[in-house]
Formats: sequence, C-alpha cells, structure tokens
Amino acid sequence: MAGGAFVDSGPAGKEYPGKLTLYVFFTCVVAATGGLIFGYDIGISGGVTSMDSFLQKFFPSVYEKEQRNKDSNQYCKFDSQLLTTFTSSLYLAALIASFFAATVTRVFGRKWSMFGGGITFLIGAALNGAAKNVLMLILGRILLGIGVGFANQSVPVYLSEMAPARLRGMLNIGFQLMITIGILCANLINYGTSKITGGWGWRVSLALAAVPAAIITVGSLFLPDTPNSLIDRGHDEAARKMLHRIRGTDDIDEEYNDLVAASMESKLVEHPWANILRPKYRAQLTMAILIPFFQQLTGINVIMFYAPVLFKTIGFGNDASLMSSVITGLVNVFATLVSIFTVDKFGRRKLFLQGGSQMLICQIIVGTLIAIKLGTSGEGSFGKTYAGFLVFFICLYVAGFAWSWGPLGWLVPSEIFPLEIRSAGQSINVSVNMLFTFIIAQAFLTMLCHMKFGLFYFFGGWVFIMTTFIAFFLPETKNVPIEEMILVWRNHWFWGRFISDEDIHIGKNVEMGKGKPKAEA
Repeated sequence: MAGGAFVDSGPAGKEYPGKLTLYVFFTCVVAATGGLIFGYDIGISGGVTSMDSFLQKFFPSVYEKEQRNKDSNQYCKFDSQLLTTFTSSLYLAALIASFFAATVTRVFGRKWSMFGGGITFLIGAALNGAAKNVLMLILGRILLGIGVGFANQSVPVYLSEMAPARLRGMLNIGFQLMITIGILCANLINYGTSKITGGWGWRVSLALAAVPAAIITVGSLFLPDTPNSLIDRGHDEAARKMLHRIRGTDDIDEEYNDLVAASMESKLVEHPWANILRPKYRAQLTMAILIPFFQQLTGINVIMFYAPVLFKTIGFGNDASLMSSVITGLVNVFATLVSIFTVDKFGRRKLFLQGGSQMLICQIIVGTLIAIKLGTSGEGSFGKTYAGFLVFFICLYVAGFAWSWGPLGWLVPSEIFPLEIRSAGQSINVSVNMLFTFIIAQAFLTMLCHMKFGLFYFFGGWVFIMTTFIAFFLPETKNVPIEEMILVWRNHWFWGRFISDEDIHIGKNVEMGKGKPKAEA
C-alpha cells in the first residue's frame, strides 16, 4: 500500500448465475421482521419511562425528583440506577442468550432460532403488560432480551445466506429497516397511549410488544432453511432443491459445489470457538468485536431509546418530547431506505465514511447548541425556533447513522465469516453489541448528569476514531460470495499478512490477482 493511505479493495471472486426470485424476496421480508421486536423495544422503553403514571407506580423517587427539578438542573432529573436497570436488563439477557443461540442456529437451523426468539419475546411482553411491581417488570425485560438475542443472532445470517451475492446488502438491510419501523411504531404508540386517562397507557405500550413477537413467531414456521444450513446438517439433496428454487435457474452447480466444499471444511472444525482465534480469522474476529463496539459508541441508542427522556430533559414539554421522537423515528426509516438502494451500488465503505462524517459534524453542533442554552449549570430552556434547530441536527445525525452504521453494523459482520465459524462469529457480534448497549444504557443518564453537553462531544470523538478505522482497515465486500470472502482479506494491505496461500481452499481456480487492493494517495 503506497504511502500507507486509504484502501479500497474491489470485488473479488465469482458471480454465480441466478436472479432475485419472488420466493427469496418474501422469505427475506418475513425473516427481517425479526428486527421488529428489537426496534419496538428500543422505541417503547424511552417513551414509557417518560410517562408520569409509569414513574409514579414503579419509580416514585424518580418522579418526585423530576417534579422537584422542574426549574433547576435539566441534566440530572432522570438520573436513577433502578430506572436504567429496567431499560438495560434486556441487553444483558440478550448478550447471554446469543451464545446459546449460536448452538441452536448451527444444530437446528436458522428458522428455529428465530421461532424460539419470538416465543420468548411474546411471554416477556405479556409479563410486562401485566406487571404489578419492578421485579415482574425486570423479569419480563429479561425474557424480551432472550428473544432479542436469538433473533439478532439468526436473522442477519439467514438473510446473508439466502440472498444472491450482488443483492446481499439490500436484502440484509431489510433487518435494519424492520428495526427502524419497530422504533417508529413504538414512538407513535407511546404518543397515543400517553394521552390515555387513568394512567394505564404504559401497559398498552408494553403489552403491544406481543404483536411483532407474534409476527416473527408465526412467520418463522413458514420459512425454509438456507442451503448453507441444510448442507451443514447433512441434507444435501434438499439443499440442492432449495438453491434451485431461490436462485430461479438450473445453473446452480458451481455455487452448490462451493457450498459443499465450505461445509466439508467446516466439519473439520471441532471447536469453532477455539478455531475463531486462529490467525487466518484475525480480520473477521476484529470486525466482529470492533464494528458492534463502535456502533454503540456512535451514541445512537442515547437518541433512540432515551429520545423522549432526552427531549424532556433538555426542556421540551411531555407531548413535544414524544412528538420529536416520532419525527426522528420517521427520519430513521426513510434514511434506512436510502441505504437499501445504495449499499450494493456504492458499497459498504463509502456509506460508512460519509455517514460517519455527517454524524461527527452533527454531534459537535448539537453539543454546542445545548451548551449555549444550558451551560454547565443545566439551568435554562429552549425557545421554539432554537428547539427546532436542535431537532433538525439530531435528525441529520439519525439520518447519517441510518444509512451507515445502523444497517452496516449488522450487514458486514454477517457476511464476512466462513461457514465453519459463522454461528460463533455472529454470536460474538451480537454479544459485543448487547454488552455495550447495556453499558451505554446503564451509564447514559449518569453520564448526562455529570458530563452534561460534553457527552455529545464524547460520542463525537468516538465517531472520528471509528471512521478512521473503517478508512484504513475495512475492505469493500459488496458483490463477493460469502464463501469466497477470504480472498478479500487475503488481498488486503494489512490483513493479508495473517492468511497464507494454504488457508485458501474455496475458489482455488479464481485468479488471485482479482480484486487486489488499490492504494489512494
């Protein structure tokens, strides 16, 4: 790499025959609904925790503190470890569940992992809707977390395996689109239930989580297994028939033979968790850890599951705060649609770099706007025009995330692992994601209280680091068949040193010079 500059590895490997069939499209849409349960929960939590009736019943000390602090420090009014434990307990449960989900996904197939996730989430929703005390509330959250862990482990892998290589980005981002739709629906429901007289609107918000859970539970029963999973479990003939059906062509021999070869290689691996530590998987392991780590340190969950609390905290009224989170939810959905139609055209790297730059600028502006009005004392309020500017830049930030780190944080880790370590790799991706979602959720309100407007600069600094990391260390993966992804890493200026020629078994007949990294000055 000349001059140690940015790299842009072009596509490598073969292009298998086939087209996007209606069958594949509908199976991917159904599977992607697994994202609804995750999105609905992210959106519902913040809205419910900003409802006075909910706080009075379960967190009276927080409610009293909020009432006392109406005209004083805006940064600290919601700072409560018990309240954040309600929100973040789900993510700790999802972290642990993802490790068990890896075994279920590998041994029984991707669809049964989705089914198990849906059922567990359904039970958790019922428990939360009927909650009488904080214990019931947190127990319900833990069951929701187990559901999220199973769905997030299996859905992205399923989508990447079913999709044709050249459209993998578009179909995989369907998962992120469903997350954003779940968030938007939750925001709209919160806005409606907050107006219910009698103080039971929060029960409706929490119980309606059963709807997305029912969709993925029932939907998963009708999903076929992926050819990759069928071959891996010894159903070769069924896999060939499925590949013929999803590709819409008789010319499937080359792709089928590569899948069989990949499966044979994976069967030589007795312990995928130990195997993933081998030097030839150094790049994939690094990405499976750092991409979800960075995704949470963009600060997006601060905006999304605390949006109503955040807007209420910085001086918006209760109605205005919920409405503002509906607006950010709409931006999130439409910006995700942008990534669906651009990711396979422009590639992953360009979206990562553009979105990261946009988020960094917006975080600096938002932090500065809050600093000007609230300073370090936290005393002050926002006029209508000023608040409008604040929401505008928060929406720009959300848009930048929604066409970059949002969808690509799930897409890239799900498409880079060879079959022998795919379930283990995706489990690491989900568990790191949930661990840092848990940490950020648990720490955010305390950090806001102590770091004040500096919190936005804190996340902005991390966005700068992650954007630089992508520029130097992530090669382009668009249009590359999953089972040939090792060629992309072999040709990378940095990761290539960890992969020997003997490590490349798939696609030996592919010219190694293809897709060689280009250095830009």
